[in-house]
Amino acid sequence: MRIKGYNIPGRLLYMKEHVWLSIEKSGLVRIGITDYAQKALREITFVYLPKMRLQVRRMSVVATVESVKALSEIYSPVSGEVVEINKELASMPRLINQDPYGEGWIVLIRPRDVERESNNFLKTRQYAEYVKELTKIDKDLLVYRWKRKRKSP
Repeated sequence: MRIKGYNIPGRLLYMKEHVWLSIEKSGLVRIGITDYAQKALREITFVYLPKMRLQVRRMSVVATVESVKALSEIYSPVSGEVVEINKELASMPRLINQDPYGEGWIVLIRPRDVERESNNFLKTRQYAEYVKELTKIDKDLLVYRWKRKRKSP
């Protein structure tokens, strides 16, 4: 699904913090950042990855992404243990920009209780509506700023 130029795959679940997650057949949870997030950050220059076997809680910082624009914390959608990190990101952080839903994944987590935490996830349509609202807010803010600039002496 595409909303306002942003790719939002239907096979994934999402968080309002612009994190996507995929519950693998093995029960592990793969996470990364959304197309909306990577476009907002622009050129990603570095990714701070967690240590293997790190115990994380839902909504705790699991990684940090540095870009030419900002430093952004990535929050874990589930509680559990980090069982794999995307080591490719250490030398090629731009993979997140190039393929945020594929080669640009960040970590794989063995969740403690994904069923209990799943009511916090957004389905594709819910996340798409959220992105649509954000782009409307962004556009309204830009128009407001532009009008104020034009009125200034």
